[in-house]
Amino acid sequence: MKMDKTYACVPSLKVAFVGLGVMGFPMAGHLKLAGHNVCVYNRTTTKAEKWVEMFGGRMAVTPAEAARGAGIVFACVGNDDDLRGVVLGETGAFAGMEPGTVFVDHTTASAAVARELEAEGAKRGIAFIDAPVSGGQAGAENGCLTVLCGGDEAAFRRVEPVLDAYAGAVTYFGPSGSGQLAKMVNQICIAGCVQGLSEAIAFGMNAGLDMPKVIEALSSGAASSWQMVNRGRTMVKGEFDFGFAVDWMRKDLGIVKDEAARNGSDIPVTRMVDSFYEEVQKAGGARWDTSSLITRLPRP
Repeated sequence: MKMDKTYACVPSLKVAFVGLGVMGFPMAGHLKLAGHNVCVYNRTTTKAEKWVEMFGGRMAVTPAEAARGAGIVFACVGNDDDLRGVVLGETGAFAGMEPGTVFVDHTTASAAVARELEAEGAKRGIAFIDAPVSGGQAGAENGCLTVLCGGDEAAFRRVEPVLDAYAGAVTYFGPSGSGQLAKMVNQICIAGCVQGLSEAIAFGMNAGLDMPKVIEALSSGAASSWQMVNRGRTMVKGEFDFGFAVDWMRKDLGIVKDEAARNGSDIPVTRMVDSFYEEVQKAGGARWDTSSLITRLPRP
């Protein structure tokens, strides 16, 4: 983790963080380092114990216990069902939250579940902000994530300064679900970009070019992208252990396809790339990072 991040000067708050995966673990850590009183919950208790050992704070045995007394509850879990599981029911976070508090969800999930949970929260006087993030594991560790938000704007403005603990940019897009829709746009862009970069690198290698040299030259031109700058050389080397896994990308693209069917969007490239990621999964690359698309293509 980046330990020299400069945090915004905000009052110390009692907060909770639910879900300590590769993203949630460092995000919750930044909240603690920023001076907040943090209680964490994770389904696998050993991760929560490790977090407390590293950062201090407290751990709870249920989301409801973690949320009790917190002004803001954050979550970052796997999918729609995981999110419902930690929010609803007798042990869910909503059961421990008071009216006037805010739940901030960093899960990449559907816009539909964001609207569902916002409506459920409203019955209890709890605001629900959908706030998926972009930037991957490195962005979470370095505290420079892009946070894409939807929900009640007044509630968003209350939590915005706190999000600075692990964000490089925070943007509000509109009503509930808007943050998730913006994240879907992000994933569509990444899918097409990584496929194009994969084809370009494989083409250059087959042509006998010095691809690290080509990447260096192109990275300052119109063809440049985050993927080229950060993954181009590792793709040439055949290294695919850099965080965001193919399994998770396919989950996200499934959400994109469902939403496209709902709103009438035509996404042929995204559908094609999703089928390519399925091939990578079947070839044993389910936990490789998304740049592993290049493994489908013949290279020297």
